[in-house]
Amino acid sequence: YQVYHRGVPEKAIEAIGKSDRTGTKVRFWPDPQIFSVLEFHYDTLAQRLRELSFLNCGVLVKVHDERSGRAAEFRYEGGIASFVEHLNRAKNPLHAPPIFLREVRDDGEGEEAVEVALQWNDGYQEQIFSFTNTINNRDGGTHLSGFKAALTRAINVYVEQSTLGKGLKENLTGEDVREGLTAVVSVKIRDPKFSSQTKDKLVSSEVKGWVEQVVYEKLSSFFEENPAIARRVVEKTIEAARAREAARKARELTRRKGALDSLNLPGKLADCSEKSPQRSELFLVEGDSAGGSAKQGRDRRFQAVLPLRGKILNVEKARFDKVLSSEEIRTMISALGTGIGSDDFDLARLRYHKLVIMCDADVDGSHIRTLILTFFFRQMREVIEKSHLFIAQPPLYKVSEGKKSSYLKDDREYKAFLIERIQGAWQVELELPANGATAAEGRRLAGARLTHFLEKMEGFRDNLERLMNRGYPKEALELALLHGITGKAALAEEGRVAALARELEAKGFSHVVVSRDEEHGTLGIRFISRRYGVDRLVRLDWNLLATAEYRSLAGNAAGLEAIQARRISLLPDGEPSGDAGLVFEGIEPALEELFARAKKGLSIQRYKGLGEMNPEQLWETTMDPARRRLLQVRIEDAVAADEIFTVLMGDQVEPRRDFIQQNALEVRNLDV
Repeated sequence: YQVYHRGVPEKAIEAIGKSDRTGTKVRFWPDPQIFSVLEFHYDTLAQRLRELSFLNCGVLVKVHDERSGRAAEFRYEGGIASFVEHLNRAKNPLHAPPIFLREVRDDGEGEEAVEVALQWNDGYQEQIFSFTNTINNRDGGTHLSGFKAALTRAINVYVEQSTLGKGLKENLTGEDVREGLTAVVSVKIRDPKFSSQTKDKLVSSEVKGWVEQVVYEKLSSFFEENPAIARRVVEKTIEAARAREAARKARELTRRKGALDSLNLPGKLADCSEKSPQRSELFLVEGDSAGGSAKQGRDRRFQAVLPLRGKILNVEKARFDKVLSSEEIRTMISALGTGIGSDDFDLARLRYHKLVIMCDADVDGSHIRTLILTFFFRQMREVIEKSHLFIAQPPLYKVSEGKKSSYLKDDREYKAFLIERIQGAWQVELELPANGATAAEGRRLAGARLTHFLEKMEGFRDNLERLMNRGYPKEALELALLHGITGKAALAEEGRVAALARELEAKGFSHVVVSRDEEHGTLGIRFISRRYGVDRLVRLDWNLLATAEYRSLAGNAAGLEAIQARRISLLPDGEPSGDAGLVFEGIEPALEELFARAKKGLSIQRYKGLGEMNPEQLWETTMDPARRRLLQVRIEDAVAADEIFTVLMGDQVEPRRDFIQQNALEVRNLDV
């Protein structure tokens, strides 16, 4: 056992006991002097640990978040072949299982290995991930170059030796053979060399030849031994080559017409006078109406505006030649000036270094924004990777009092604005039950303490509503909290659970039964709740206590105190305690009254779209660099990003339906 502080051991290693197990256990706390972010995100850790499990065949990895109770175990006997299957699970593979290639060499100093798994699907996007010693090389490197070269050569040689390539005027290109390909390339080598400390690109020169040799020889052998799979793959690549030729002709035709020529900018583009891309901005605006306001409200010196009519083509479902046939997409390509496609795209020609997507804050606006993001992610990913893409944040509310106006971004800011008004005008007095610590005097809240209380109550109500949406009755949840069912130990106390069961029955819930949960060593209560004329079986057990929402409720002292209060009095700020004021029997009507009074004298406008703003308002709220808010689009997890675009924008219905069912209860604003 040994303890370190910032890498320095406190004392020598000491023996603290005997064990029949081997291994090392490491426990650490992030140091606030070193880390700027101290909070661990379960999804991020789970994604990385899943990745490590794929890359280390058969290794069991467990993750358990004690804050929320979320846990997962990962073990993949198929290694990176399972990784490819995981990546393709929302797509239609052309063959199963994935092709797996592996070679190990030992030069006397230790083993080195190269592993490749690949599988084609009927889509049009390529997805290749490369790793060195389990480190994700986002910019690829020599192992990726070797893989691509070998793949193209192996398929071209097979086409030449078969009769499948009749009618082809030239060899297949790398772009052709990688259409619809999902692959993982993993090398484990001694002394790897990278282009930078971030290890995003492998530059070890000897790896390229080794990977190229292994992939070419083993893939050629696989095609010879599996002609049916080889035929499906080759037919797919030949079809891609024909589509590439059609796209080339379409590109040349549009160039002759001037649609992709940056010297012939689209007529609907309102360009800026600034010629330096570094100081220029382009707003991609939803609709001609908002586009007209943006053109009038912008700063013409450095801000350009391109209105987009309707919903652009979903490039996730379209081949490249169809992408180029879309008028709105050709307009965007022309305005950006970079060209498109592996042969023509050049980020150095980008005419604006800040691209801002500006859509309405409604369902249609979200869909259009997602279509534009899909276009950039699939066709111009480098624009995102080099931090050129942003999303505008137009306000949802305009609140006016007399001549003074405030713009509020969303519902959270709107609530905070109302709470600030309440703080300056009201006090709240809670009358607690007889066994409360301050029962004799009650609890008086004013100023900053009142603000803190209201903020906590909003969080309490929000989590309560989420659980109610999942079928838990509000009265039952509050009773569980009032009986102190806030943790595993409380749920194991027979007397406490039995008392809760009796009170649930007294409140009108039927078929109340206490049962034992042997797996978790706790008790549980099940009962029938009738809502909207429908009977529903409800369980108050460990599964409820393990949810993040219930744990948040149990840890919310202000909320627990509020539901215990017998009476809540609202007093104008400055009034002595005991004066009349407004008296309520519960916290809900008291809060409703407080917020209703906070709105008095206000003119509240909720914007449905950008077109409702005049040019001056659009400039003040969304376009003025001194006051606007922008969200920068970044790719933090390429695997997860690819998966979400495939699920939401692809042509497979099942994965999208599953996604909707799994996330339906998390919806905050539903527009129906």
